[in-house]
Amino acid sequence: MVRLSSSKAIQGDKIKPRTAAKDVRRQQLIEATIDSLARRGYAETTMADVADGAGLSRGIVNFHFESKEKLLIATLQYMSDEYAAHWRTSLEKVGDVPADQLRALVAADFDRAICTRRKLAAWCAFWGEAKSRPTYQALCGARDENYQRIFSGLCGKLRHEAGYDFDPEAIALALCSLLEGLWLRLMMGTENVTRQSALQCAYEFLAVAFPKHFDRPRETAQET
Repeated sequence: MVRLSSSKAIQGDKIKPRTAAKDVRRQQLIEATIDSLARRGYAETTMADVADGAGLSRGIVNFHFESKEKLLIATLQYMSDEYAAHWRTSLEKVGDVPADQLRALVAADFDRAICTRRKLAAWCAFWGEAKSRPTYQALCGARDENYQRIFSGLCGKLRHEAGYDFDPEAIALALCSLLEGLWLRLMMGTENVTRQSALQCAYEFLAVAFPKHFDRPRETAQET
């Protein structure tokens, strides 16, 4: 009995490092995939590129993901989970005031943890493929709908509080479209748009759409 218990303990100790190492390698490969998508685009990204970028053998890529499609799905899943966790955390931090929640959601889109040119380029690569790949649509579709409903719900609450005369769903769609457009401009690097100037633009929209809840933003120095 003593030997059996000791054996199990030793085996348990060995499993944890192996599991941790496996998770680390998977994450390395996902990060390398994001890098490759940002540099080369969707069509030109190969498993060999990912392996080289991660500093791992090509056999390890095949072991973890078996195919390029599975690797890309895992990468999209990771990015989607990261994005959702980020905005949910932002909501939790500000409490239950609708105006604070809406402002937090807008600000979350331009946080440095989420909004980098590298990640934006990877998102754009996936967006370009979504129409022809039902798997991508299924992966993000329900989550996008939930996200849109939260925006619509908050716009509806602000309308009720202040008596605004607008369609909450239309305003929510306009705001979400603005955020997506600003992401695209940031990724393209056009018109000297920075994370800070994009955020200020989004705040300007809030002030115009909800003047009783938000003040016009003050001009700030451009991000360097």
